[in-house]
Amino acid sequence: MGTTIRIIMLRAVNVGGTAKLPMAELRELAAELGATDVQTYIRSGNLVCVPPGVPEEFDRALEKAIKTKYGFSREAISRSPAELRAALEAHPFEVVEPKYSYIAFMNEAPTSEAIAKASTYQRGDDQWEIIGRDWHIRYAHGAGKPGMKAASIARALNVPTTARNLNTVRKLISLAG
Repeated sequence: MGTTIRIIMLRAVNVGGTAKLPMAELRELAAELGATDVQTYIRSGNLVCVPPGVPEEFDRALEKAIKTKYGFSREAISRSPAELRAALEAHPFEVVEPKYSYIAFMNEAPTSEAIAKASTYQRGDDQWEIIGRDWHIRYAHGAGKPGMKAASIARALNVPTTARNLNTVRKLISLAG
């Protein structure tokens, strides 16, 4: 039985009218799969819980349950609170405005070839760096006015990612205790 709290972030739910997943239903789904101490934060697919057994197996089971119940596939990317704290501490850019700085979490680190390809895309005044399984981003003018071609960079990295701004990362760490 699992006793380790995990922070699970779903990729691209409740964004732009697609992949609608009410957070109350996400909590119910996690509990049905055996998770305890289940809570969510905002409506973008942030789940904090104690999953039963191996965390990665729970993540895959949650993905499958979402596909079965809602008919769309979304990756579940999870970290321990310590891993989230380490990612936050490793953020390589000056934080002028926390909502302009993001960490995009990945299930695995991209290959050096993928990073090299991603590096060829336009950045504008934005900055980004890969550290392990985390893609650190600092938007010069906010995520709503990117200078970089984030979607192209993400495709080049070729691993599922889900981004959270630093305010959300801090809140998730806080919720996890």
